[in-house]
This record gives sequence, C-alpha cells and structure tokens, in this order.
Amino acid sequence: MADPLVGRFQFLSEDDTRRFAEALAPSLRAGDLILLSGGLGAGKSFFARALIQKRLRSSGLAEDVPSPTFTLVQTYDDGAAEIWHCDLYRLGDASEIAELGLDDAFETAICLVEWPDRLDEDVQAGALRLEFGTTGRPNERLVTARSSDPRWKRLLRDLQADLTHE
Repeated sequence: MADPLVGRFQFLSEDDTRRFAEALAPSLRAGDLILLSGGLGAGKSFFARALIQKRLRSSGLAEDVPSPTFTLVQTYDDGAAEIWHCDLYRLGDASEIAELGLDDAFETAICLVEWPDRLDEDVQAGALRLEFGTTGRPNERLVTARSSDPRWKRLLRDLQADLTHE
C-alpha cells in the first residue's frame, strides 16, 4: 500500500525548486530519510544539491556538491548533522547497502536517497517520498510528496503556506 499523500507542488523554474529545497533544509534532523524518485533529469540531484548547499551555508560552510552517481554516496557535515546524499542507480544488489554504511546512516544522519527502489521496504518506513516529474516545459517540475509519518504532512503544509506567501 502506498504512503498517504502529504503534498503536491508545482515548480515553474529551477529557482522554485531551489526555494523549496532551501525552505525544507532547516527542518531536517538526524535520522530523517528523504527518498527522491523520478526519471533521469527530473530534478532529484538538483533538489538534493540545493538542500545540502543551504544547510552548509547556514553553518558558514561552502563545499562543492557533486552528484554521487559514480561514487554512490557523498557525505557532508554541517556541524549539526551529517548529510548523506546517495544515488543507488548503479547499486548492484541490496546487500551493498550495509557495505556502504547506509544502515547506520539511516539512524544517525540526514539521508537523501535517489533511486530508493533499491532499498528494502522496511528501511523506507516513515520516510518522506518525493516523486519528481517533468511536464514538457523547460525546468518545470511537479513533485508529489508521500509519507506515513504525520510530521511530514505538518511540515510540508507549513512550508507550502510559507512559499505561497513569498
């Protein structure tokens, strides 16, 4: 059964996507898992990069945030939490999750996971699922948010209200 819908967002530009990621960033805490799905070029890495850069800037840090496509995992530390950005597209087998150290990271870090279909369902419980889609218009994205954790519904409702009033 799919997680309940907790929000729908339409971003007309990369700036809209960036603002959403930057608005969400300060609310995250160690143990948060955000699952990013959607086709190639849907905006998953762009969103993750904007979120990570916001957290780093807020701590007075600056760091390049490359896509983890070939390394599978990139880690950052903003002083408040470790942030793991994972791209599991090239993951050969689910057993590699433990080898990468993700089992521990899911408990102790903020984890942004692209291609989360490579994860076991029990790992995904309570996560925020963001499904990115394109519309055919340049840089326009539709994002559907789902989660079984009521915290995400409250957080995204407040976030949507804040973004609407900007």
